[in-house]
Parts: sequence; structure tokens; C-alpha cells
Amino acid sequence: MPSQQEVKWSQLKVGLIVLVSVALLSSLLFLMSSASGMGLFSSKMTVTSYFANSNGLKVGAPVNLEGVTIGEIKKVEITTDAVHKLTPVKVIMKLDPKFSASLHKDSVASLVKDGLVGDTVVDINSQLATGPPLESGDQLPSIETSDIDAVMAHAKDTMQSLDSTLGKLSTLLDGINQGQGTVGQLVKNRELSDNLNATTRNLNTMVAELNAGHGSAGKFLHDDEFYNHLNDLTTHFDNISKNLDAGNGSAGKFLKDEKLYDNLNSSVAHLNSLLTEADNGKGALGMLSKDPVFAHKLDDAVTNIDTLLANVNAGKGTIGKFVTDDQAYNNLNTLLKSSNDLVTAVRADPKKYLVIHMKIF
Repeated sequence: MPSQQEVKWSQLKVGLIVLVSVALLSSLLFLMSSASGMGLFSSKMTVTSYFANSNGLKVGAPVNLEGVTIGEIKKVEITTDAVHKLTPVKVIMKLDPKFSASLHKDSVASLVKDGLVGDTVVDINSQLATGPPLESGDQLPSIETSDIDAVMAHAKDTMQSLDSTLGKLSTLLDGINQGQGTVGQLVKNRELSDNLNATTRNLNTMVAELNAGHGSAGKFLHDDEFYNHLNDLTTHFDNISKNLDAGNGSAGKFLKDEKLYDNLNSSVAHLNSLLTEADNGKGALGMLSKDPVFAHKLDDAVTNIDTLLANVNAGKGTIGKFVTDDQAYNNLNTLLKSSNDLVTAVRADPKKYLVIHMKIF
């Protein structure tokens, strides 16, 4: 059985171990709070900010000033204040006062991810802030940043599109390497390449000929005489235009002579008068267009003429036989020929045919 002295010594050792552990724990807590920017015994500056969504922000999460930790989240809650209807998430932060010189009333708070898949933290930006220093109890304005999940989803879609594009590009390059398509033929087909080189050489030769003034196109570019002719032609057209504008010549008078205009206007008026009379049934043209009796007679006359022409084409009547009967043509031709011969004979020996016999009773 241990003595009383040994028991007291054991109790003393236990007490010492507890005291050392408490001291070590207190020192560790002090160091941890100092590393987070909040001293264990330092006074704290409390500020609030409002957000549309907490994005998973938790109590105790760090508050950063341009990436440097200056405090922590004290409370995250939902407010029913109508003023903050669009930003109902109220975030209360505890900040280290030693950073108050870098904090302003117009500094901006935002929710960001600590890395691609890290926790949500509050980041305060004072780069553009010029207002008075921030004080405990103030409200920091906030801005909404893109949700990292949406950004990652967009990045995933972009990578998928890029992968699809690279696949198509790889297929295209494989086709080119195999000589498929125009580009593939250009790369792999020696004959096409030679033809392209020959075309390029010919084009260079043609350009050189043009620059040297050879050929029609070259003379067009370099021959001063051709330019002079073209200039003279332009001058001639300019003179014609001036003469027209001055009212010279027939075309000029047509454009400028008021008398010609008046005559033309009078002719148009007379034509309108004739058309008006015709529309009223006056004159031959008016009767033709308006008088049904005259129109009927004209129709009968046209019908008779049509019947007559039909009979002529059918060989009926004298005119029909004359037009369609070859014998009548031959007889007429013979008669004309005999008459011709008679006239020739009379001219050759008129005494033979023109003898006048006189008898006296």
C-alpha cells in the first residue's frame, strides 16, 4: 500500500500535467486565433452585409481582404426586412481592427470559393474604395459573383465543344494527309502542285508584260497616246453635252426649244381630242368603235371578203381560175410572148404591117 507521501506526489504530478496541458492549449488557441487575424484578447469590429444567396457560407468561415484573412463569419441568417427583399441573407462578420485603415464604407464584399472545390468565404475588395474608414456596426455593400458550379458547368460544356472540334479537325487533317479534297490534292498531288506553280509563273509573266506595256492591256496602262485619245473622246462628249445644254443642233433643240415642246404638246392635245371624239362615237373611228350598225356592216364586209378569198383559193370564178389554174397562166404567158414577138416584128419592118389601103368610090 503506497504511503501518504507517495500519494501526494502523484497528485502533484497530475496537477502539474493538467496545468501544463492547459497552458499549452491556451497558447495553441492564441496562436490559431492570431493566425486567423483575430487575437484572442483583441477587440473585434462587427460589420454586416446582405447577399441574395449564401452559396453554402458557414459560421466560422474566414473573411478575406483581397485574399488575406482579416476575420471570420459570426452569423448567417435570413432577414424578413422588406428593404432587403432581393438580398435576404444577412451575414455578420467579426473583423480585426488593425486592418481598419484598409477598409472603407464603400468597400465591396462578395462570396467566393476558396479554390475550385473549396468552401465559400467572404472576400472584401477595397481597391476602388475611396470613402471614409469602416467602423463597427457599418453595413458593407455587396456584389453577386458567378456561382462556381455554373462556371464549372460552362467550362465543361466548353471543353466538350472543344473536344468535338478537335476531333473534327483531326478527321479533316487525316483526310488532307490522305489526299482527300482540294486541299488534300494540293498537298499530296504533285501534278496539281505543278499546275498551280505553272499558273503562278504565267500570272507573273502576264503582270511583267503589263508592266512593260506589252499587249492591249499593257498599252491601256502605259501608252500615253491611248490616254490622249481617251481624253479627246471625253472632251468631245463634254462638248456634245455643252451643245445639248445650250440648245444647239437637233437634239439640243429637242431638249431646249420651247416651240418644239409647244408643238409636241399641241399634237398630244389634238390626239386627245381625236380620242375623245372617237370615244363619243364621232367620225369614222368613233363609228367604228361605237356604232353597232357600222360594226355589223364592217363585219359583213370582212366576211364577204373572206368568202371571196376562199373561193379564189378554191379556184372558183375567173379570178380563182386565174390564180390557181396553170393553163390560164400558160395561155396568158403564151399571149404575152406572142405579143412580144409581134411588137418586135413590127419594129423590125413596120411597112409590112402598117399598110394603108385607100379606095375611092
